[in-house]
Amino acid sequence: MRIASLRGALPLVLMSVLILALGAYATVRQDAFLTSFNIHNLLLLCLPLAFVSLGQTCALLVGGFDVSVAALMTFCVVVASYTMAYDRSGLALVPGALVLVAVGLATGVFSAVLIRVLKLPSIIATLGTFSILEGASLLLRDHPEGPISSDVITTLTRSVHFVPIAFIGVVALAIAGDVWLYRTRTGLALRAVGLDETSSRRIGMPTGRMVFLAFVVCSLMASLAGFFLAAQVQIGSPLIGNFGLESIAAAVLGGASLAGGRGSYVGTLLAALFLSLIDNVLPLFHQPTEYSEMTIGVLILAALVLYESPELLSRLRTQGRLRREREAPAAGAG
Repeated sequence: MRIASLRGALPLVLMSVLILALGAYATVRQDAFLTSFNIHNLLLLCLPLAFVSLGQTCALLVGGFDVSVAALMTFCVVVASYTMAYDRSGLALVPGALVLVAVGLATGVFSAVLIRVLKLPSIIATLGTFSILEGASLLLRDHPEGPISSDVITTLTRSVHFVPIAFIGVVALAIAGDVWLYRTRTGLALRAVGLDETSSRRIGMPTGRMVFLAFVVCSLMASLAGFFLAAQVQIGSPLIGNFGLESIAAAVLGGASLAGGRGSYVGTLLAALFLSLIDNVLPLFHQPTEYSEMTIGVLILAALVLYESPELLSRLRTQGRLRREREAPAAGAG
């Protein structure tokens, strides 16, 4: 139990150390880093990735992937350029906002049906959804156009001093998510499905329902991320970002297992903040953004080796024991 607790805390400690180390280095080398303006921009930059990564963690917890989230976020931005256009304000924006939520809900249900009813692998099902949403975005807007309402931008970026209110909300959501995941029966059921779906079904856990809900929540979180992406780009752009891979990277760096059954919403949030910090710091040092992609790739590989080291060591010990057992009869016969 103690080893499991230490293993669960490792991603949180590692992400916290990396954030502090990179932040300290940037503070010493660049005066512009530790300013209210830059920290405010960093936290705003983190919001779309934070929301979509929390949703991706749900999919990973049940042993799946959702690669459609980037296309869904972009589709929400394009739809927002129609339903929350620049000439709308106040309560007139509410129906448009509900349309984006409905898009996320419909996408989640569609993907969940493909996975649970048609029994398609999650990566294949969501890749198909990705292509549909990508084509729909290009059909609606073949180039960036359609300014988004300034009221939407002002509301989503509202801050207390230099801290966006939405960032405070996502921190509270991540903490509540971890409490739910590790302190409630439904949280246990979600993790159990990822660890061993067959055994979970045998003991009466609603495995199908949990997987279904996980992908619906993942898409809903991606649609919420679309709101904040719309506030950043401020126009209906069909250009798709790299949020699909980055959301998986944040979840994995935050402690989620690719095999399912293990993860942390707080860890995912810290990882999303760290990845956003990399994107924020590189321009200050006049470094190309390609370094960010390379760094993320190296970090994912390092995290997988580090987080999975107990299993790797156990396999090595098992293989060594089996080899010695095979060699022992041969040595006795000689």
